[in-house]
Amino acid sequence: MRKILYTIAAIVAFGLMANDCAAQQQRRQVMLDKVVAVVGGSSILHSEVAEYADALVAQRRQMGYTSDRDPMNEALEALMQQKLLYNQALIDSIEVNTSDVSARIETYLQALIEQEGGIPALEAKEHMPIFTYREMLRQRYEEQTYAQSMQGEVVSRVTVVPGEVERFYNRIDKDSLPVIGEQYVYAQITKFPSSLKEAQQRTKERLLDMRERVITGKTKFSVLARMYSVDGSALHGGEMEPMPSSAFVKPFADALEKLKPGQVSEIVETEFGFHIIELIDKKGDLYHCRHIVIRPTFTREELLQPARELDSIANLIRLDSITFEDAALRFSDDASSKQNGGIVSNHDILERQGVYDGARMTATRFLKEDFGLQGGKSLEDYAALMRLKVGEVSDSFQTTDLMGNQMSKIVKLVEIIPAHTASLEEDYIRLEEMALTEKQEKVFQRWLSEKIDGMYVYIDPEYRSDEFVNKNWIK
Repeated sequence: MRKILYTIAAIVAFGLMANDCAAQQQRRQVMLDKVVAVVGGSSILHSEVAEYADALVAQRRQMGYTSDRDPMNEALEALMQQKLLYNQALIDSIEVNTSDVSARIETYLQALIEQEGGIPALEAKEHMPIFTYREMLRQRYEEQTYAQSMQGEVVSRVTVVPGEVERFYNRIDKDSLPVIGEQYVYAQITKFPSSLKEAQQRTKERLLDMRERVITGKTKFSVLARMYSVDGSALHGGEMEPMPSSAFVKPFADALEKLKPGQVSEIVETEFGFHIIELIDKKGDLYHCRHIVIRPTFTREELLQPARELDSIANLIRLDSITFEDAALRFSDDASSKQNGGIVSNHDILERQGVYDGARMTATRFLKEDFGLQGGKSLEDYAALMRLKVGEVSDSFQTTDLMGNQMSKIVKLVEIIPAHTASLEEDYIRLEEMALTEKQEKVFQRWLSEKIDGMYVYIDPEYRSDEFVNKNWIK
């Protein structure tokens, strides 16, 4: 919903690993109330440090590498950094998408419940009722999300110019140059169902019916939101935290500003779907509202229709009756690739992130890691590409775009770039990312040192260490 999207995938991954560590339960019981550090107004318990350390060890084991650093020491410093960022985020009034956090927690909880064989089994394992466990997770992940957003804000204006990238590359010992993994260049032709307008109309009619039921008092807005909304806020009856209108995308903000408390908007279309909005209250420039958002859905036959069309196009390409490039230009619904022979780039991701210097940053080579939640390219794309040889065209398959809209697609594997030692000429964009990361880290550490000096920090003498990366922790 908001202009800026925040991801907690890495954070959740740590949480998943940590909760799989049986040793943490014993530590939690024995050391639950032992405070080992305080940063700002936040305490850090021994059990938190032990849990994080277990997660670090598990992650390293999974990835096949080790570290000479004491995991407890590393975990404590990471948590102190997180607490400082969280406290500073509150001071600076940083905004985060807490509804997204709630949605991810519920998804994670459901997976745990299924894994353990039911709620009673999970409660027995965690030694607490499910509602207490949920609240613990909520507090933890919200804090992590605030911290991540604060760190993103600190480094958001850091950039690198070509000269800095070249100096970064030349500074690296040639025997230590990074290895760029196998990369894929591919092209696509996408098609949405031709019945999109009909599906949109059905969606609008559903929302109009919901709006009528709310206005006439037949059903509460919050009940309908829980039942039908596809946004994470559905878990809270569509309710979001009070925020200024600038925190929302423009069509949503425009509709919100016209409402009086208790009123329900007409249908609002945004890039996220179709909404109806109820204004709960307004204090100053803060809008407290709830909403329902749904996206067009299609029948099985409506989804099969573009798939059949694409299979026919794929056959024509294989018979050399038309080139893939011409077919992309004539038939593809993807505006960002059809003008370039269907070649897929990260342009859509840059656009979503609000990065407009796209010409220099646009990449057409994708690592395995670029597919999936983190990288932004669909796993369905990767699965199709793995079945192809260079030059081959896939059969049609179903996938979704960045906004979750359903579509059919065919892809062509254009080129495989083997794993190789990075070079400035061939891997400029990857090296640019590395140079930017290094510069961001330096900027962040300077900022962190200043904030440590200005914030209350206490570390139990038993846990103080000269192994901390930032020496300012020891005052």
